[in-house]
Amino acid sequence: MGNARKRVWPAFVGAVALSALLLYLGMTNGEFQLSVQDVIRTLLRMGDNPDFELVVFQFRLPRILLGAIVGFALGTAGAAVQTLTRNALADPGILGINSGAGMFVVLFMFLLQGEINVTGTAGILLMPLFGIVGGLLSVTLIFLLAQQRGTFNPQRLILVGIAVTSGFGAVTLYASLKMNPQDFERATRWLSGNLNSANWVYVKATLPWVLILTPILWMKSRLLDLMRLNDESLISLGVPLSRARNQLLFLSVGLVASSVAVAGSISFVGLIAPHLAYRLAGSAHKRALPLSGLLGMGLVLAGDFIGRTAFSPAQLPVGIVISIIGAPYFVLLLIKQRTPHSR
Repeated sequence: MGNARKRVWPAFVGAVALSALLLYLGMTNGEFQLSVQDVIRTLLRMGDNPDFELVVFQFRLPRILLGAIVGFALGTAGAAVQTLTRNALADPGILGINSGAGMFVVLFMFLLQGEINVTGTAGILLMPLFGIVGGLLSVTLIFLLAQQRGTFNPQRLILVGIAVTSGFGAVTLYASLKMNPQDFERATRWLSGNLNSANWVYVKATLPWVLILTPILWMKSRLLDLMRLNDESLISLGVPLSRARNQLLFLSVGLVASSVAVAGSISFVGLIAPHLAYRLAGSAHKRALPLSGLLGMGLVLAGDFIGRTAFSPAQLPVGIVISIIGAPYFVLLLIKQRTPHSR
């Protein structure tokens, strides 16, 4: 515990420095190169170059801000989900929360095509609500199916999550194939985890959810610490188990679903970031939750920067870039799970 406390501040400083570096790289690099002076002058409205203002304010800045918000939300929610499920391999994507939220957003796009402009302000602002409903439906179904003889069984979560993800994925695919070609192309890009269409409306759609739900989740850090205990111990301590678990799940699902609604399904952020945060900051959630959020932010910003610049002029979706990194990491964790260990 003492070593973790000594490492936490350097870890926080390192995570902030990494995000700042990625912000610098994201703002200055791309098909249209900008110097630091150009970026600063444009941000301060001291320049008179309309091309610089277009690149900074309409393309790069909203994309970077959206990536930072989504990464922070996924990292924070991932830490809470791993504790609630008592499963170190749990991730919002693996557990089906992403697929549930994604299915409802695609159904929203499919059912309302022609009735409402899903790329307009009203459509974008409504998508997080549909995403949260889908995420809550998914996690409720998973928890019900993961119970064994009326008792919550964390060991069954991964298998149930994979099954539910496959089912929701099939519905999502069916709905997307019924769309008109334009909406189908949009839905396909979005489902891969994509920040290419980021704009200020997307930022406004997800930022309030993160600003409201994240502090509430932080304030429940002590409760999250207790949730590592088994159900019998929690009941003996007087913890209202069902209510507490439902509250924490709603907060986590809200963060994940509001992110999925604007950026699509970005898996493995909620798996990798918490593991790094617990290793650096220890098991106390008051330190691990914010650090996990910062590390998630760094992962998404790094993945988007790589996808945007490494294959220029083509752009690889950030979800695919992070999956390339996350899949081997998940396999490594799965192998380590064969032997007993603790954080």
